[in-house]
Amino acid sequence: MLLKELAAAASPLNEQQVHKLTQVAAELSATQLAWVSGYFYGISQQAQGVPLAAASAAVQPSGKLTILYASQTGNAKGVAETLKAQADAAGVAAELFNVADYKVKQLKKETHVLIVTSTNGEGEPPDDAIEFHKQLKTGKVGKLEGLHYGILALGDSSYEFFCQTGKDFDDYLAKAGATRLLERIDCDVDYEGAAEGWSKSALGLLKDALQVEAANQALPAVATQGVASLYTKKHPFAAELVTNQKITGRDSDKDIRHIEISLEGSGLTYQPGDALGVWFSNDEALVDALLAQVGVAADAKVKVDDELLSIREALIHHYELTQGYAGFVQAYAELSGAKKLQKLVEDKAALREYCAGHQILDIVREKKTKLTAEQLQGALRRLTPRLYSIASAQAEVEEEVHLTVGVVRYDNKGEPRAGGASSFLADRLAEGGQVRVFVEHNDNFRLPADDNTPVIMVGPGTGIAPFRAFMQEREARDAEGKNWLFFGNPHFTQDFLYQLEWQRYVKSGLLSRISLAFSRDQADKVYVQHKLRQQGAEVYAWLEQGAHFYVCGDANKMAKDVHEALIELVAEHGNKSREQAEEYVDALRSAKRYQRDVY
Repeated sequence: MLLKELAAAASPLNEQQVHKLTQVAAELSATQLAWVSGYFYGISQQAQGVPLAAASAAVQPSGKLTILYASQTGNAKGVAETLKAQADAAGVAAELFNVADYKVKQLKKETHVLIVTSTNGEGEPPDDAIEFHKQLKTGKVGKLEGLHYGILALGDSSYEFFCQTGKDFDDYLAKAGATRLLERIDCDVDYEGAAEGWSKSALGLLKDALQVEAANQALPAVATQGVASLYTKKHPFAAELVTNQKITGRDSDKDIRHIEISLEGSGLTYQPGDALGVWFSNDEALVDALLAQVGVAADAKVKVDDELLSIREALIHHYELTQGYAGFVQAYAELSGAKKLQKLVEDKAALREYCAGHQILDIVREKKTKLTAEQLQGALRRLTPRLYSIASAQAEVEEEVHLTVGVVRYDNKGEPRAGGASSFLADRLAEGGQVRVFVEHNDNFRLPADDNTPVIMVGPGTGIAPFRAFMQEREARDAEGKNWLFFGNPHFTQDFLYQLEWQRYVKSGLLSRISLAFSRDQADKVYVQHKLRQQGAEVYAWLEQGAHFYVCGDANKMAKDVHEALIELVAEHGNKSREQAEEYVDALRSAKRYQRDVY
C-alpha cells in the first residue's frame, strides 16, 4: 500500500500525518526504512507496557548474517538493501556493508555472508570492490572453513565476461575453504525476478541455520510497508516532460537533447553524480513490423505478470526490441534453423559485434519464420529502463531534473533505426507528456565532501552531464576548490554542449581551467586523452594537491584511453615506474579520488 493511499484506507493516521510520513520516507533508503520500522515497533511495545529491553530481546535471532555489496551503478546496492530489509523483516539479524568499507580479514570472524555484486566493463570488479577483489584473489584472507556464503551476480550477457566478478568471488571463497550456502546465480540485465527468488531461497536457508525464533515472524508487515511507499524502479513516478531542446547544431552528426523533467509532488531527491532511470515504450511502428515479419496476429493474447494482454500491447510496453542480445539470437536460431545465426552463436566475439548493430526486427529478418505469440514472447527478454547521468543539481533547479541525451540513430541496410529510450524522449513524447522515472543513487560518483578540494572532470560528449551538475552544486555551496574540465566532441561550432554556461563559469572564476578537444577541427584527431597528456605536469600537480579525478562517458574506448593516459602522466611527471604509477592510480581509486561513471 502506498502512503498516499493510507488516508483513504482504514488507518489511524490523519491526512497531515500521512503527508509528513511521505516526506520523511522519500528521503530514506530501504535499509533506513527497515531500521525506522523496527524503532517504531519498539516504541509501540513500550506504549503497551512492554519494556524496551524485553521488546528488543524478543526480536534477536541466535546468529548473524553479513550482507556485502559491490555496485558500480547502484543495482547491486539496491538488491542488497532490499535483502537487508527482508532479513530484518524475517527476524534474521543482519549487517550491510559496501565491500569498500569492509576489511577482508573480517571474513574469518563471520559465519554467514551473502554477496551481491555487479561486474564492470570487460570482467573487472566495480570500482568499490577493486581492493576487496585483489585481496581475495591473492589469498591474503587465509582459510575460511567456518564461513557459509552465497553469491548473487549481476551482469549483462552481451559482454564476454558475463558476471565475472561474481564468478571470481565464488571461486576465491571456495578455494579458501568456505562452504556454499546455496548455488551462485548469474543474472542478466532483467535481474529482478531471479534476484527475488535467490533472496527468498537464501533467507529460507538462513532462518533454519540461524535458528530464528517463530516470534520474529510478526515483523514483515511492519517493515515492508515503508519500502513499498518509495518511488523506485518497480514503482516509478509519472513525471511531466517540461523541455526537449536540441543542443547540437544543424550540421552536427549528433542529435543531442537537453531534457528537463518535473519531479513536482514526488518527494524524489538526488545528488550530483546520481542517475535518472527512464522507463519507455517501444515505437508502435517497430512493433507492427516485427509482428508482420513473424506472422503473429496483433490481438493474440499472452500473459505478462499474471495479466492477459494482446501481444502488441505486451511488445510496446514490456519487452526489449531495440537492443540485440545473445539470448534472442540463440533462441531464434533454434526456432528458425537460420545457419548464419547458428554460426554466430558459436563465435562469442562475432555475436557481440552483430548484436551491437542489430535490433530484434533485423535478427528475425535473417530467415523468415512463422512464430506463435508464445514463441516470440518466450524468446524475448523483458524491457529494462535506461539510466541517464543527471545533468542538474537540486540546489539550482529544485523540483526538476535535467538530462543530456544522445539520441541513438543509425541505418541498417538502408532502414533507419533508433534507440528505445532516447527516441522515446526525443521523438515520441511531447512536452507536457508523462514519463515514468526513478532516481538511481550512485555513491561511487560523488563530489568531495571538502569544498576546498580541487576537482578534475573528464567528460567528452554526453559525458558532460554530471559535471554540469557538479558545477551547479559547487556554485550553490560557494565551494572554493579549483575546478578543471576536459571536454571533447567533433566540432566546436556544432557540438560544444552548454557552451554559454561553461563560458559563464570561466568568467566567474568557478571553472579554473577548461581544456577542449574538438577532434575533427584539424587534420589530426585530438581527443581528451591527448589533452591530458599535454597538460600532464599540471594534472599531476593537482593530484598531488589532493584533487579528485572524475571520468564520465564511453566505457569501451574513451575511459580506457583516459585511464592509460592517467597512468602515463603519473609515471612521467611523478618519476615513477609503470608499476609504481599503476599503484598510485589504484590508491586514488581506493581513496575514492578517482571515480568513473562509464557506460
